[in-house]
Amino acid sequence: MKVRAHLIIDGRVQGVYYRAFTREVAYLHGLAGWSKNLPDGRVEVVFEGEKDKIETAIRQCYEGTPFSRVTNIETTWEKKLEGLTDFTIRY
Repeated sequence: MKVRAHLIIDGRVQGVYYRAFTREVAYLHGLAGWSKNLPDGRVEVVFEGEKDKIETAIRQCYEGTPFSRVTNIETTWEKKLEGLTDFTIRY
């Protein structure tokens, strides 16, 4: 069963290739969704797909890129899907 996870990622996550990293993680696990920078310095991410694959992706998001430093990921699980078919970086 597919689910949706809505993440707000805190830390040093802008200007460190983090959104592209989330796209790579999504592709690796066959997930759809999107990521975007927020004005307050955080990154917002949505993953849609199988729950176990999303959980693995979230663990990888804590690791981040070599120059990022994730301090917290607020995760909200949602049952309503957008029906996304790809992962995009929003601007």
